[in-house]
Amino acid sequence: MLKHLHIELGFVAIRQLLRGVVGVQQLMSYQMRVKRNRCLTPLECSDKIIQLDLEAMPGERLKVFRSGQFVRMGLPGKKDVSASYFAIASEPEDADIYSFVIKESAGISAHLVGLQPGAAVDIDGPMGKGFDVRASQPKNLLLLGVGTGVAPLRSVWRSVAKNRDAYGHVAIYAGFLTPMHIILTDELETLAQDDIQVHVSVTEGSEYWSGPIGFVQDSLRKDRPVADNTVVCITGMNAMVDACTETLIKLGFHDEQILLNF
Repeated sequence: MLKHLHIELGFVAIRQLLRGVVGVQQLMSYQMRVKRNRCLTPLECSDKIIQLDLEAMPGERLKVFRSGQFVRMGLPGKKDVSASYFAIASEPEDADIYSFVIKESAGISAHLVGLQPGAAVDIDGPMGKGFDVRASQPKNLLLLGVGTGVAPLRSVWRSVAKNRDAYGHVAIYAGFLTPMHIILTDELETLAQDDIQVHVSVTEGSEYWSGPIGFVQDSLRKDRPVADNTVVCITGMNAMVDACTETLIKLGFHDEQILLNF
């Protein structure tokens, strides 16, 4: 199972799954079908990343979930393709679809990126503790993620935008490999109208990129966000989560202010 975990969930979750804290024994198994499949990266990008929208089967309703939770996806009739975990990228207020951000790689994701509308998908979940940001209202929010790990953060910021008056200062720090790997560009650009700040950085720049080059933790050290009355949601690989947590602690944050989604 370990080799089929994806960054959409976060590699830190491997340890938590082994400990059984995501409640696998309580999964709800059912099917959903593809409503839309759209590519988020340009053809010139070395990686293909898509947004996959799933809808409930006729006569059924979406399961209620919390931002930051994830599901296990499988393919009907393909026993040779192992199921894997993907975070829900749509907001809980959306009663029509579950959205996912998926990078094409070995395993099930190679099949998911090619699914067409109407195709069935096996689903277990939602599962995981998610981000209980409602408990933090009206505190300030920092959302930190890299690559397709921004998927569960998208669920948070879309929910926050629909309940904006309930929060104070909200800022997103999103890191990507190269400018071509930046996803959800149009959506991120529109968040300013909801008074949500967006900080995008890339690890590898280009002649066309004039923004920050480096890691998310580098941007945090530069901007020095205020810890008072602030809650932080982090998603990403082990190294990123650890580096950002260490940076935040040095900036005056406490462990209880830093939320993970599993």
